[in-house]
Amino acid sequence: MPTTKQPPKKSAKSSQRGDLAPDRIAATLIALDEAYPAVECALTHRSPWELLVATILSAQCTDVRVNMVTPELFKRFPTPTAMSKATLPELEALIRTTGFFHNKAKSIQGAARTITTEFKGQVPQTLAELITIPGAARKTANVVLGVCFNKAEGVVVDTHVFRIARRLGFAKGDTPQKVEQELMRILPQDHWIAFSHQLIHHGRQICDARKPKCDRCSLEQLCHSKAKTWQS
Repeated sequence: MPTTKQPPKKSAKSSQRGDLAPDRIAATLIALDEAYPAVECALTHRSPWELLVATILSAQCTDVRVNMVTPELFKRFPTPTAMSKATLPELEALIRTTGFFHNKAKSIQGAARTITTEFKGQVPQTLAELITIPGAARKTANVVLGVCFNKAEGVVVDTHVFRIARRLGFAKGDTPQKVEQELMRILPQDHWIAFSHQLIHHGRQICDARKPKCDRCSLEQLCHSKAKTWQS
């Protein structure tokens, strides 16, 4: 009796190629553009300096909380030079509710002093220079470059971008640095800035860490994640 041929099983490699197919990536970017056409940074700021400080303060803290703290902080110390002269106890008292305030106070004081002495009071506009500033790791530097200077030297990978990029199969890395490198390889550079903002908004509104709202998700038909709570 003739045997029926079974279709070959998809290997992990072929599955990954499917996840990273150019038409799937393009469709995802289109869907994000349609869902979040004019996304902006949620951190309130009036200058690159204010965004740099706000981003440092946002570590392990919500943007809402940071936006409650920064108005008084910048009223008291409006420039890098002014903040460089502030004492740590003064800074700690103003940023206490953002958490980890001892370390954050040291970082923003150090950032202020470095910008004042090394960069003539101006926030630098290159990744190489920004990451020399205390508290400004690669993610923070990418935020400032993208939002304030429209420069895409990397992809901002926060907790939302890290989670959703992996759920979509766009990245497999187990650290933000590895995920960023994977995203930079597959995304058009002119989408690097918007993509991060869009995924951050999507993570807050739809793709929750514990219980994603898949029935409301504009990416649902493109997503094959095991974390899905609903399938069309």
